[in-house]
Amino acid sequence: MANIASQKKRIRRTERERAENRHYTSSVKTHFRRLEAAVEAKDADASEASLRELCSRIDRAVRTGALHRNTGARKKARAAKLRASL
Repeated sequence: MANIASQKKRIRRTERERAENRHYTSSVKTHFRRLEAAVEAKDADASEASLRELCSRIDRAVRTGALHRNTGARKKARAAKLRASL
């Protein structure tokens, strides 16, 4: 455990940032699963809406730094390919 006040603050801040990043990455995974379910059910309207929402979540995660921009691009490409397979 840290004894220095600035290090204690840094530990608290890191934990808060980690929780925020986990929120973004978890949200992306959840929306990807929703897209997969919509494609599996062959529901064109739901899959289109899911893809739109997923791309929005990915862009937000990239913008905040929770995901690297290449990772975001890869996930969006895979999602578009999955949607196109419908």
